[in-house]
Amino acid sequence: MIALTVLALVQAFVIKAYRIPSASMEQTLITGDRILVNRLDSHLERGDVVVFEHGDTWESTRRSPSENPAVNALRVVGSIIGLGPSTKANTVKRLIARGGETVSCCDDAGNILVDGVAYEEDYLGSNLPFTPGENDCASEPRSLRCFPEIPVPEGSLFLLGDNRGNSADSAAACRGRSDPECARFVREEQVVGPVIARFWPPTHIGTVR
Repeated sequence: MIALTVLALVQAFVIKAYRIPSASMEQTLITGDRILVNRLDSHLERGDVVVFEHGDTWESTRRSPSENPAVNALRVVGSIIGLGPSTKANTVKRLIARGGETVSCCDDAGNILVDGVAYEEDYLGSNLPFTPGENDCASEPRSLRCFPEIPVPEGSLFLLGDNRGNSADSAAACRGRSDPECARFVREEQVVGPVIARFWPPTHIGTVR
């Protein structure tokens, strides 16, 4: 009981461990990787890899109850001790823009723009096709890399996966469209913290950038 109490306190207030469930952050994080998140660091910067919690959708706060009472009980216990199933789902993405900023894609070279300034990304595992003059934001049809100017609401974050060709992120519904209402955001209070390290598998132990 003492060990479980200490573990619960550490995961609730200091550092929490997560497992990467999908390929949306490749090549930075691979499916099955185990990561550590710093719950004490609330100062987020553009480019940080962060974990946020949500329910069945990004907008909801808890997962829908199961029809099995035992599963619901396990979720409650897991939420308390930080291990096993939980009442909340979690997702990992990279922070691209914060509340009050405007984000769009793309410039002539295919880069994302934040408040009109190109943001070059050297960590991408994949990106959507973009060829200046042939398949870009002025062509017909437009490159799927393109999305309109999107103002990020105050208190919210615009997050993208590093594997842009396979990521359900803030811009997923906006690719190739011109309607800025297509975007979805994460509230700042949903963020657990930035990812600070990978501790599994042993061959990839180290910091995450």
